[in-house]
Amino acid sequence: MTDQPPALPDRPPRSLLVHFGVDSAVAFLALIIVGLIIGVGWLAIAVVAVVIGAIAARFTRQAEARALAARREQPGGS
Repeated sequence: MTDQPPALPDRPPRSLLVHFGVDSAVAFLALIIVGLIIGVGWLAIAVVAVVIGAIAARFTRQAEARALAARREQPGGS
């Protein structure tokens, strides 16, 4: 007899704005390390991070939606 943990509740994917913010922050943190080593200014790094975040947000939201759909389809899922 195997006790399985309760299934996580079903939820929609997070908003595109949340994905934009997180993706921009991750891009900024990744770029700041390299940018400061090679002497790029903070503003340039921030602008590039926002652009990367705007592009990546759509793709990360789609990936989250696919993962949530796959979780729903699993046996014992919500």
